[in-house]
Amino acid sequence: MDHLHTSAERPTKVSHVADLVRGMVHDGRLSAGDRLPSTRALAGELGLSRGTVTAAYEQLDGEGYVELRHGVAPRVAATLTKAAARPPTSPRRPPASPGPTTRPHAVVDLRPGVPSVAAVAERDWRAAWRHAAAAPLQARYPDPAGEPALRAQISNQLALSRGFSPTARRVVVTSGTAEAISLVTEAIARRPGAGNPARVAVENPGYRAGRRAVTSAGGVPVPVPVTTRGMDVDALRAVHSRERLDAVLVTPSHQYPLGGAMPVSARHDLLAWAATEGVHVVEDDYDSEFRHRGAPLPALAALDSHGVVVHLGSFSKVLDPRLRCGYLVLPAGAPGSDEAPDAGTPAAVAICAARAARGASVATVVQEALAHLMSTGAFRRHVARCRRDYRAKRRSVAEAFEDVPGVRVRALDGGLHAVLELDQVPAVDLVARLASRGIEVADLQDYVVAGSGLELNGIVLGYAPPSGTVLRDALRTIRTELGPGPPP
Repeated sequence: MDHLHTSAERPTKVSHVADLVRGMVHDGRLSAGDRLPSTRALAGELGLSRGTVTAAYEQLDGEGYVELRHGVAPRVAATLTKAAARPPTSPRRPPASPGPTTRPHAVVDLRPGVPSVAAVAERDWRAAWRHAAAAPLQARYPDPAGEPALRAQISNQLALSRGFSPTARRVVVTSGTAEAISLVTEAIARRPGAGNPARVAVENPGYRAGRRAVTSAGGVPVPVPVTTRGMDVDALRAVHSRERLDAVLVTPSHQYPLGGAMPVSARHDLLAWAATEGVHVVEDDYDSEFRHRGAPLPALAALDSHGVVVHLGSFSKVLDPRLRCGYLVLPAGAPGSDEAPDAGTPAAVAICAARAARGASVATVVQEALAHLMSTGAFRRHVARCRRDYRAKRRSVAEAFEDVPGVRVRALDGGLHAVLELDQVPAVDLVARLASRGIEVADLQDYVVAGSGLELNGIVLGYAPPSGTVLRDALRTIRTELGPGPPP
């Protein structure tokens, strides 16, 4: 690998180091699987800080050029094909639009909501399933609330990442966020004094599957406007004064889809109001593992001293979404309720009863495999790799549209998606043109509650699943369809 150290010029920035490695892949001097120098060795050779080289390797890892694994020397990605290693075209000089508008066979799906599975270490993944398969057969029905091992690991993970430490008894396993919302809606309708049907405030624009889950459980979604900082609490009060609410469904850490984060003062305001009015707050903490800018804000459940928050989480934004596994955390209640949920708040009692009535919804083998991933540290290592991957892809999205007139990029502080607000190009036309070129994105208007009168013009794109190379090619196509930006 000495040829990697023979550059005539010594780069002084992260991007220059990354360009050096990319160039050697593109011209064939580096091939798939080749070992790269350690960060310390390359930094010494180039006269740079080790941190600069580390940042460059992490960027290349996120782009799909390099594989970084703890305790293993960095290598050129084994899956890097010759087609994927072609030098990228400058984003300031996008290729011309193709003549025909027929739909191509290859489709790049950039619709939001799906994570990358490329960062899952195959060794860890296989070990988890071997462990689950080796468990002895048991003549019993599974615990409706979930397997104790997984509930304990979820409790530990929340203590490490979200700032609150519920006991495992307060954790209830669900088949995803939508089932959790449906379960809570059904339970709240049974709570003494609740409306029938239950009226649940939802963000507008907001999570479509969440609204459908409320409706499927017999509830009524009530739209509430959002600001650049999440749900508008003053507007929520106004809605409640007109039509009494039983619960409010919020995404406070990264509003979906616009990306705003509710400040701590507004979180305290929301919780105090909910406690006074007897309203439960359902916190959908769907992608809190991936905060790209600024420190993570505390979960609502970590601030809740009133016993009003039902905290929801999911593995679908972290691991393979086909696992269909998520969880909820019952609200904290009177002393002793942490150890005995059926003696806790009325909402906790009702949720436990609804869960028992439905029975277990996630296969025991899936729960055992997830518990093994978490207990061995493989889950945390996977999340760390995803963070590096998503940070690099986030930069690609930001840079692709930073100089395009009439386009504002939002929702990039965290998560797996971005929103392009459009001033000039009709989103419905852009979505159709992109589909004809093999790129699937979502229309921002689709997240608006029907009949609410809100009109938004933009697209939502998920940047997690594709490789860095495929993503950049797709972003150049989107930029082309938006029209040329300023000259380079």
